[in-house]
Amino acid sequence: MNEDGLSPKPVYIDPMPALRRAALRAREIARQTNTPLVIVRDGMLVHEMADGRIVKSTPLINAT
Repeated sequence: MNEDGLSPKPVYIDPMPALRRAALRAREIARQTNTPLVIVRDGMLVHEMADGRIVKSTPLINAT
C-alpha cells in the first residue's frame, strides 16, 4: 500500500454478478408490489410488469 492507503495496483472486480443479483431483486420487488420494471431493450425504454406484459414503450432520445 502507498501513503494514501490505496493499493498501487487496483484490483478489477467483475460487476456483472452484482448487477444480475440487483436485477433479480428488482423483479422480485416489482412482482410483490405489482409495479412495472423500467428497462432498456433494443433502444426502447420499456415499462414491463413482472409477468412480462409491456405497459409502455418509448424510444430513447439520443442526448448527443
